[in-house]
Formats: sequence, structure tokens, C-alpha cells
Amino acid sequence: MTERDSQRSRVYDAEGLVRRIFDRAEESGARTVELHGSRITLPVERKFASVDSVQSYADRVLALNWVRAQWDRATAPITVRPRAGTAAAHYETGRAVLAVPERGGGSGWALRELVILHELAHHLQPADVPWAPHGPQFCARYLELVDGIIGPEAALLLRTTLYDCGARIG
Repeated sequence: MTERDSQRSRVYDAEGLVRRIFDRAEESGARTVELHGSRITLPVERKFASVDSVQSYADRVLALNWVRAQWDRATAPITVRPRAGTAAAHYETGRAVLAVPERGGGSGWALRELVILHELAHHLQPADVPWAPHGPQFCARYLELVDGIIGPEAALLLRTTLYDCGARIG
């Protein structure tokens, strides 16, 4: 039996804040932000044009040597498909399918790196453990992916925002 997903809303709240910070940095062209008294320069977050480009990206992430060395599930293929509606992206555990809305009110909000790495962190969860879908272990996987792929500044922003929203990491 899977653990209760008690920190799901905390993870989504933190991720939403981080996405808005990245959006503002992109809109303004000012990539330097202050975070708890430290100034950090945010790296560029990749955006995707289509479900096919998300599939290519996911395949490349799962093929990285350090990802395969860290998580056995990286060798399991994933399928990316368009999702009806605009409300959310999701990962279908039993089928290893990542579903993303192609358009969210015209913005394609889910066709971005932070969202795709979130879903890949679900894919990388070991199949034989009953951890909560957004529990501390998920947060640790997600942060490792963000750190290694987007960059340590993005991971620092996400980590501190997760803590500020009350999510546990571990």
C-alpha cells in the first residue's frame, strides 16, 4: 500500500512559486534574484514546442550516465503523449506514460523543463517501494534532477521554496 500523499499541495505550491520566478526573470530579462539575502543568477529553463520535443528531451535525460547510475528506472522507457484539458500534466505509473497538455490557455505552461523534470522524478521512483507520490524521497529525486540538468541555482531556489512551503526532503 502506498503512503498517503500528505505533502502534495506543498510541493505544487513551491513549484508554482518557482515557475513564476523563472517566468518573471524571462519576461524582464533580469535573471538575478535575491533569495534569503543571497543574490543568485537563474539559469535559462528550457521550453518545448511540442509533445515530440518533450519525448526527445525525456529520452535524453533518462539516457544520461549519471541518471542511469543513480536510478534503475532510468532504463525503463517512457512515452510522452498529449493530454486533454489544460489543468495539469501527469505521470501514469503503471504504463510509464507522461501526459502533457499541449496548450494551457494558449501558454503551453506544461511544456517547460521544471514540469517535465517533476514528472520524470515520478518515473524514476523504484517500482517496489510504497513511498508517497510527492513525499520526501520524490522531492530529493526532483531536486537532484533539477540540480544536474537545469543547474544548482535552480535547485537552490526550488529547495528553499519547498522548505518554505513546509515540504520535507529526504
